[in-house]
Amino acid sequence: MTAAGCVFLLTALLSLKTTVAHSHSVDKDTYHVSAGHLFLLRCPTADPTWSRRGGHNKSLPTGVEVIHGLLWFLPVQMSHNGSYTCEKRGKNGLSSISFGVSVSGGKCPDQPETISIVKGSNGGVPCKQAEIFKLNKTRNIQWMKDCQPVERPISVDDDGFMRLQSAASERDAGTYTCLVELSLDGRKYTAARSIQVTIKSTRVELKCSAYIGLSEEKDTFIFWTVNGTETDDLEEFDEFTHYDSDDKGQVFGHSTLTISKVSRRFMNVPISCHIWNSAGCKVQLSWLKEADHSAFYTSLALCLSASLAALSAVTAFLFFKVDLVLAHRKLWRHFSKQQVSDGKLYDAYVSFLHPDTLTSDEMENFALQILPEELEKHRYSLYIRGRDDCPGEAVHDVIAATVRQSRRLIMILSPEIKFSTGCKTEEAPLRDNQNQLCYEHKIGLHDALTHNEPRVILVEIDGPVDYRCLPESLRFIKRKQGALKWRKPSPGSHKLTKLHSNRNFWKNLRYHMPSVPAGKLQTII
Repeated sequence: MTAAGCVFLLTALLSLKTTVAHSHSVDKDTYHVSAGHLFLLRCPTADPTWSRRGGHNKSLPTGVEVIHGLLWFLPVQMSHNGSYTCEKRGKNGLSSISFGVSVSGGKCPDQPETISIVKGSNGGVPCKQAEIFKLNKTRNIQWMKDCQPVERPISVDDDGFMRLQSAASERDAGTYTCLVELSLDGRKYTAARSIQVTIKSTRVELKCSAYIGLSEEKDTFIFWTVNGTETDDLEEFDEFTHYDSDDKGQVFGHSTLTISKVSRRFMNVPISCHIWNSAGCKVQLSWLKEADHSAFYTSLALCLSASLAALSAVTAFLFFKVDLVLAHRKLWRHFSKQQVSDGKLYDAYVSFLHPDTLTSDEMENFALQILPEELEKHRYSLYIRGRDDCPGEAVHDVIAATVRQSRRLIMILSPEIKFSTGCKTEEAPLRDNQNQLCYEHKIGLHDALTHNEPRVILVEIDGPVDYRCLPESLRFIKRKQGALKWRKPSPGSHKLTKLHSNRNFWKNLRYHMPSVPAGKLQTII
């Protein structure tokens, strides 16, 4: 900065400080203290004369003394409530500055100001008792929240600044009081200052740091302007300044400008940090620019598109799963080499109750004609009792051997099938067909549940089946994988109409059948 610029800034600063000294508002210049605490009041001018305003007696009350130009309250009493003035006569006449002192009777004084901490950040609260810390006395610092010891983890700097050790949340809002205990002339005192803390969702912070010198300059000023306007006149801005020193005695000033709400009028305008003292002046400039969200929106759009595409693919696969698997099998059979046989003779063993007084001919027609006609044209090998067994065979032995030589067990069920776990009905004794059916179920379900083969396919015809009357093993398979339902075509329907009416049934049945029919497997001898 040029010399002319520094002279102009110095003139502005002097004018500013003079104006503030004479036009302080009562609220701004009122210090809130508690009775029984130590309090020091400094006048901006050196070697001032102190007096108490109001009434005819301007002398200082008992317990208030002037020591080295500072006004000492040793300690504060309720009678000290009032207004105090420091005066100094100079070449330009008498200048005076007034301060208000508001005394309360509680342990913690009222809060004169409010600061904000961003939610989720490790913010902090200043002690704001600079005159107490300049005494260079041995002291103990304690922080209170709502006049109770702070329970959450904190750290405290040498200047009393309290830092939160973990992310701030809404529970951290409240009134914080900095208590400083020290000894003066063998007597113990406590000084206190309170600040109201609020938690905000978002904010912007700008930081400004400057090297002051080997000792803290009394006439060092750090302040901010936004496009030439002081931040004191902008409610969205709040600034906090503190000083610290290193081991070599070097003093640094730190100022933080907090913007609680960033509006467009603060974009692309100079935000200046001014540092001034007797050694010179410096200005640091910064600008706020609106973030470029194009990359974010592009990434978001790509992520949403990819998610929708994946969701659509999964939905389409689930909806067309059977068609896709059947198409894949067809292509696999066409292009792949012949696979080695697993030793099974049949693709499925078909189990059903043969017609008698307990059932209709519809089940026999489905099991002996409709089912094999559809599956065997796709080269599936079926064993159907009543069609493929030979007279005179040991029925139970044949059933056991054939079921174990089959890759699937198709169990055809209808509402007429009713038997308990013991394969008995209360209405009538079991017939031979029922005994054979029970044995088929017993052998097939036992192997399916213990060895996972043959896999069971349940087919319901002629309406819903009451599984409460069936064995527990059958009910378990029904709960686990469900059942296929075959609808009887309406009488007089054309053959194509009959096939189309149960199109989904046949597709789902072939889906549950082996992927390669036994007739297409290569047998190694």
